[in-house]
Amino acid sequence: MAASDKLPWYALYVHSRAEKKVHARITEMGIESYLPLVTRMKMWSDRIKKVEEPLFKSYLFVRTDLKNYYDIVNIPGVTKFVSFEKKAVVVPENQINAIKRYCEDFTDDDEKTAEDIELHEGQLVRITRGEMMGLVGRLASFSNKKRLIVYIESVGQYLPVNVARTKVEPVYEKAV
Repeated sequence: MAASDKLPWYALYVHSRAEKKVHARITEMGIESYLPLVTRMKMWSDRIKKVEEPLFKSYLFVRTDLKNYYDIVNIPGVTKFVSFEKKAVVVPENQINAIKRYCEDFTDDDEKTAEDIELHEGQLVRITRGEMMGLVGRLASFSNKKRLIVYIESVGQYLPVNVARTKVEPVYEKAV
């Protein structure tokens, strides 16, 4: 474990649309910075394009010792550390890890519409992405147009899982 792994995470509030520049400058200073990015489909009048953008507008995270506080807040584009009662708030490591997992698992539902996937209740489906990738279960119900409930059998019990329609594929049962 590196020495920096023992330092706490803090959230920074930055100017709108300055997240990537601030992230780059902090990284250049040798300070660990995390800017959660997701890829979304954006539509202009003449084209549709994949765009990588911050998950949280105007925020990014730094793992640092507070002795770097003034160096960081003096970076162009940085507004302030997120604080409570004038003290920078520590963001727990498990929350940073959860955000990282979410970003790895993120898909913009515009990439693949729910209509592209033919599914019906009672059908076997396989989860194709995310932490539960590879699990097979029965489609129990549709939560809404973009999400569904799948029952995964585990140790003789059925576990209901709420999953995006774009993260499952039908499993065709062989006729006996």
